Amino acid sequence: MRIGAHVSSVGGISKAVARGVEIGCEAIQIFGSSPQGWAFKPIPGDEIEAFRQAAAEADIGPIFLHAIYLINLGTPNPVNVEKGIDSLVNYMELAKSIDAAGVIFHPGSHGGKGYDAVFPQTVEAIKKVLDGSPEGPVLAVENMAGMGQHIGARFEELGRILKAVDSSRLGVCLDTQHSFAAAYDLTSKEGIDAMIAEFDETIGLANLVAVHANDSKRPCGAGVDRHDNIGEGFIGEDGFAAIMGNPAFKDVPFFLEVPGFEGKGPDQRNIQILKDIRQRLGITP
Repeated sequence: MRIGAHVSSVGGISKAVARGVEIGCEAIQIFGSSPQGWAFKPIPGDEIEAFRQAAAEADIGPIFLHAIYLINLGTPNPVNVEKGIDSLVNYMELAKSIDAAGVIFHPGSHGGKGYDAVFPQTVEAIKKVLDGSPEGPVLAVENMAGMGQHIGARFEELGRILKAVDSSRLGVCLDTQHSFAAAYDLTSKEGIDAMIAEFDETIGLANLVAVHANDSKRPCGAGVDRHDNIGEGFIGEDGFAAIMGNPAFKDVPFFLEVPGFEGKGPDQRNIQILKDIRQRLGITP
């Protein structure tokens, strides 16, 4: 259970490693391009080598890339579906080149048509991504909060996608805040045990590759994607102790995507809270 965060790659991806080290990261998640645009500029070879060397020297890992936010595999616009596929392939290729474990992405929205209507398109798009990607990195679909007619707010929806794609290279990233927003109770051992049982039945725990560790600004079942600092939201430190104490998470990396106590993004204080919980539980990083 290594603890890390999403850190900025502004100025070059190699600079992300030092930013992670500065706040105490043991693992990092980064963007490979602007998250708000389709443009993807290949990373120069010397920058890739600098990143790999810095990560190795700092013993940072695993490393994940987070895909851009524009991807929506449920869109009725075929041009944007293809743009999404191309973007994910670019990120998978980058993941391979920097020895990243994989790429985490949001599946998108069905736009009111319903999950079943966009299911075949979503599955076909993911298959195209994997067919066009190098071996090695995993493609990890993230569970969603339920806001805006999201695809994948319920584990059953993600499980159906994984079953239809039928590839060991497709996994799942579990976001704690999204789960809480989608009415999974993460404030007690009993609630977390129930969530894990459903996850295992519908998705399979072997397919859990990463956790986005985020507290929630809104109560359970609100269906709203609003992250909070660890201990300041409705999940609370006790909730995270119950999450981290569940055996399902023992070997899974945790990545913070929180606003930060000074409003500047994931910080040392949030990292330390999770490390302190891990230490109290007697879990080895």
